[in-house]
Amino acid sequence: MKNNPFVAWGAVFAFFAVVLGAFGAHALKDSLTPNLLTVYRTATDYQMWHAIGLILIGLLHQQNPSSLLRKSGWFMLGGIVIFSGSLYALSLSGLKVLGAITPVGGLLLIAAWLLLFFAAIKSN
Repeated sequence: MKNNPFVAWGAVFAFFAVVLGAFGAHALKDSLTPNLLTVYRTATDYQMWHAIGLILIGLLHQQNPSSLLRKSGWFMLGGIVIFSGSLYALSLSGLKVLGAITPVGGLLLIAAWLLLFFAAIKSN
């Protein structure tokens, strides 16, 4: 785990995506505006998809360790925290200024996928 924490972190993020998604669908559906509920759902959707991506990166890194995969994993982990985290905070607080942080997380997620692409090309 010390050399490759990505599968474990991906599982944790996937677990919380399900928990937070259920919480949003049941506990928040009547307390958030439709717009803020959409923001919240976007956070859970992106968290789940990128948790799966993080697990994939971790499994690939176990088979063929590379610095590109390691960087991809850390970028994806940071992107999940910043992108989804800022959307959760925005939807629950209503503070629109928090939306300014979200693109940073999005750029980290994009970079993670590009690094995964380059790792795939390099390994072939």
